[in-house]
Amino acid sequence: MTRLTARRALFAVPVLLVVTFGVFAVAAASPFDPVKAYAGTAALGADQETLDRLRENLGVDRPFTARWWDWLTSAFGGDLGQSTVMRQPVAEVIGERLVWSALLCAVAFAAAVLLGTVLGVLAARRPGSLLDRTVTSLAYALEAAPVFWTALLAVWLFALHLDVLPAGGLTDTGSEQVTFGQVASHLVLPAGVLAVSQLPWFTLYVRQGVGDALAEDPVRGARARGLSERTVLLGHALRSGLLPVLTLIGSRVPELITGALLVETVFSWPGIAAATVEAATSVDFPLLAALTTLATAAVLAGNLLSDLLYGLIDPRVKLNEM
Repeated sequence: MTRLTARRALFAVPVLLVVTFGVFAVAAASPFDPVKAYAGTAALGADQETLDRLRENLGVDRPFTARWWDWLTSAFGGDLGQSTVMRQPVAEVIGERLVWSALLCAVAFAAAVLLGTVLGVLAARRPGSLLDRTVTSLAYALEAAPVFWTALLAVWLFALHLDVLPAGGLTDTGSEQVTFGQVASHLVLPAGVLAVSQLPWFTLYVRQGVGDALAEDPVRGARARGLSERTVLLGHALRSGLLPVLTLIGSRVPELITGALLVETVFSWPGIAAATVEAATSVDFPLLAALTTLATAAVLAGNLLSDLLYGLIDPRVKLNEM
């Protein structure tokens, strides 16, 4: 396990270098002007000499390769730079927002895995039954639904029509402190919508995996020995059927991050979504590079987690050979 982790960590270094370099290159080719974004409305009445001086002070007049190298060497020393759009250190921007994005993603992902496993097992028990057809049809329908459309529908139904859940934000309007109860109530809708966007994949994978496992000889042998259907299903078929789901966990991380950005925007959740959008439109090189690096690292960590879980659960897989 340690050997695999170390090898993946070494592989991640050149990947992150290429990603950060690409971010600076794409941002440099962007039509957005970082100087005007930094100055705001004051840039409308400023002369060209003032804008050029501000451009020099911000360092955006230099080639993007030089800016990338300066940011990279500073990042290795723990300094992620200063965000021009947020007017504060990049580390502080990420530190203030990352915890809320991580909370949203963790709750939604856990709910999707647990509910998807339950629905997939129930559907696999009786292939072709009404329950199986209903679960499968619902999964395909949710798979085709855009996450922002689901989010807007949830706001209309639960916040505006039924008025049982808040429409957005982290706390109630006018609240001066963050409490567990307020965060929990405001988390229900965004986490639920994000979970629904991931639910179809886990449901369909579990259904297929458990269904195939129920037709295998070891499971038939367990039934022939007189074991109860519950023991056969949960003790034999489910463990074998969940193996493909482990590889799915890592592959869903990119879409989970993308979905979280859209969900946070719709529900005004104070995560990294707003910072990402502002960094992109304002060509905030340090913040944009740090957020992209963070997202890339999350994807690589998800793939590593899938491989580790697969090796731990499946005795046929040797981690030292991966």
